[in-house]
Amino acid sequence: MSRWSVVVPAKRLVAAKTRLRPLTAGPGGDHGALVLALLADTVAAALACDRVGSVVVVTDEPASAELAGDLGATAVADEPDRGLNPALQHGARRTGSTHVAALSSDLPALRPQELAAALVAAEAAPRCFVADAQGTGTTLLTAAGVPLHPRFGRGSAHAHELEGAVRLTGAWPGLRRDVDVPADLRAVLGLGAGPRTTGLVRASPLLVSRIGTAR
Repeated sequence: MSRWSVVVPAKRLVAAKTRLRPLTAGPGGDHGALVLALLADTVAAALACDRVGSVVVVTDEPASAELAGDLGATAVADEPDRGLNPALQHGARRTGSTHVAALSSDLPALRPQELAAALVAAEAAPRCFVADAQGTGTTLLTAAGVPLHPRFGRGSAHAHELEGAVRLTGAWPGLRRDVDVPADLRAVLGLGAGPRTTGLVRASPLLVSRIGTAR
């Protein structure tokens, strides 16, 4: 059984999840807390997966680095500081592992068993990926014995296919549902988000009211 090293990128809070700012703008809103909650539930699920040997969070955000350490992950600075894909390549090199998976930082409904099933499926080819719920983005990219070669960004699912990665499919709703816009947050709460995200929303009348009307 292969043990995977999972690399999770985390932007500085000021630049992270800008399309979610309508949910947190105004009195009682805390955008940073929401971003950290999404990250915490994602990292915790990865750490609880029996196919994962280590989790590396690549970040220059002190709060995210502290959170990663508290959860049992390793935080490394984004030394390239040239964007998402260079950060993931840097994190992959730092793992020293032959089996590396890049995982989105905003998957609060991720279940450890979903990730385990996807990683088992990823043993079938050197490079594989899982598309997001829309089918155009990527939430998981794996590399076994080969460089990670990430192509995250707009249309990344197609870009990864063009690079030879195999598209994986399975009953993994939490793995496929990342949170980019307000409606996504409502969707993950419906799936059953992790305790950090759920607790934050329940404690915030502002978020409750705005998520209820998000479309």
